[in-house]
Amino acid sequence: MTESQRVVVTGFGVFTAFGFGEKALLDGVFSGRPAFREVDRFDISPFRCKSAAVYDGGGPEIPEVSFAGDPPPRQHDALVACSRAAIDMAGIAESKISGVLVGSQGDYRPITRYWGSLADGADTPDTAFLKDSVPGQLSHGVGDALGVGPLRMTFLNACVASADSIIHASRLISRGRADALLAGGSYLVERELFAKFDSARAFAKDGHVRPFSKDRTGLLLGDGVACLMLESEASAAARGANVLARVAGWGISSDAYHASRPHPEGRGTATAMESALRVAGLGPDDVDYVNVHGTGTASNDTSETAALRRVFGDRAAHLPVSSTKSTTGHTLEGAGAVEAVITLLALTHGLVPPTANFTTPDPALDLDYVTDGPRRQGLRRAISTNSAFGGANTALLLERA
Repeated sequence: MTESQRVVVTGFGVFTAFGFGEKALLDGVFSGRPAFREVDRFDISPFRCKSAAVYDGGGPEIPEVSFAGDPPPRQHDALVACSRAAIDMAGIAESKISGVLVGSQGDYRPITRYWGSLADGADTPDTAFLKDSVPGQLSHGVGDALGVGPLRMTFLNACVASADSIIHASRLISRGRADALLAGGSYLVERELFAKFDSARAFAKDGHVRPFSKDRTGLLLGDGVACLMLESEASAAARGANVLARVAGWGISSDAYHASRPHPEGRGTATAMESALRVAGLGPDDVDYVNVHGTGTASNDTSETAALRRVFGDRAAHLPVSSTKSTTGHTLEGAGAVEAVITLLALTHGLVPPTANFTTPDPALDLDYVTDGPRRQGLRRAISTNSAFGGANTALLLERA
């Protein structure tokens, strides 16, 4: 690496529509079983689309979070549960953790509710909801609930938000600014964003996400929360901690091409991957698998295929590539963290998760998208990419311990 301290992962907590924890991911994502079903968390009658990957109570429950009735489950509670799981897995004392960095949905509506309650003459307005919805308060609420150090940061840049939280935490650790940090993010399917995507006609018309398939028709949303315990290698060694993987490199870019579409030649995603390789001091031949953003939209899938060609050249045709959004749905601000955990599990289990729902090859997309089920393969290093509205792109390069 080009910076001083190596960064390692010593624990994680994860929640998706399949349930809470590692086994739920292995049984769902790694078996290629989609989690899409009709949404019952809010009234979907006004919408064209009726489906999302929402937790139905059939898998392992997330501790102390209710998914029944109204109001919907809270990001704060889900992040606390995943963070506690990461801490417990790492076996680290809360006093050793410098802080919390999270990616979150930017929702400012509760500010209006807060001031409205004051205008109505309330002496002590209820402010508990603020830490769940006002972005700056979410990281504070999670950090305070866990009893960790004072560093608090919330990232709002859409679908790269939690990947950015991991990257920024890794940079702080690599530069000696902290020994241990929690980093992750969350999105739980809710009515407002569901309505916006439905209005934009971005959802898959047939209720399935089919990345890289010729008959793909769009994305679907999904529940996704994850948090990683990141430490300096020296900190983990001093504690005798079990190291799960190393965050070997990272990259951030903006293609500055369009408000919502990626550059058709994949320039932004390619730049992020190239940056991750430079930070790690590695070359394209050192990567064994790529977990791509893979939303199942025409513009994304074409752009990412071009990006992989730019970075890996002729080798791209033989490099395993998969989109796990085909099973989890698009978890928006939680995507980077959830998919980082999936990529970590691919390394530790030597198993490439498949791209599910694939039906018809697209002549313009000619890479190895792992469409025939999970694949046993020894993996040393893998990249996880994410992209967001506004042209933002990230790449995380993980290395097996």
